[in-house]
Amino acid sequence: MLRTVNRVLIGIVGLVLLLLGGSVLAVGLGVRPPSWWIHDGRHDVLLSNAERTRWQNDGWWWPTVIAALAVVVLLALWWLTAVLRRRRLAEILVDTGDGEGALLRGRALEGVLAAEAGELDGVAHAHVHLTGRRTAPETRVQLLLEPHVDPGTALHYLTSEALMHARNSAGLESLPAEVRLKGVKHRAERVS
Repeated sequence: MLRTVNRVLIGIVGLVLLLLGGSVLAVGLGVRPPSWWIHDGRHDVLLSNAERTRWQNDGWWWPTVIAALAVVVLLALWWLTAVLRRRRLAEILVDTGDGEGALLRGRALEGVLAAEAGELDGVAHAHVHLTGRRTAPETRVQLLLEPHVDPGTALHYLTSEALMHARNSAGLESLPAEVRLKGVKHRAERVS
């Protein structure tokens, strides 16, 4: 969903910039613009001297312009980091032993690992997130533990069973994991 929205927004912004830039270039090269266009001809400026200096002496003008530009720059930087940062590992390269490799979907491994970790005794819920590179994946595991479970025991079973099975099935030498344990909060009940 986010990928689709991102592509649509990039397409719209790119199309608008292409049309505006192309039309300004065409007018600058001598093409006669339509009557409703913002430029009248080849030597017309985008903002006239009167339009440019209209609010220059007002005290609010420059702080407003600078604040608006700062917000635009911050939003553009936020969007750029959101696009460039990969939150999830999309695929893992599995060595098949014949000199070639196979690709394993990251979400498939996350789902299997979360299901196996969720079946451990005393684990109410498990959430797994793969990060790292496709040749050297890492995991972030969040376990929601029942009150009667010893966290050390749950961690031992997670590493010796679920993580070991995932590492062996993907043919990885190592599968580092960051595990966060959290206890389930139950509502107090009245006992009569």
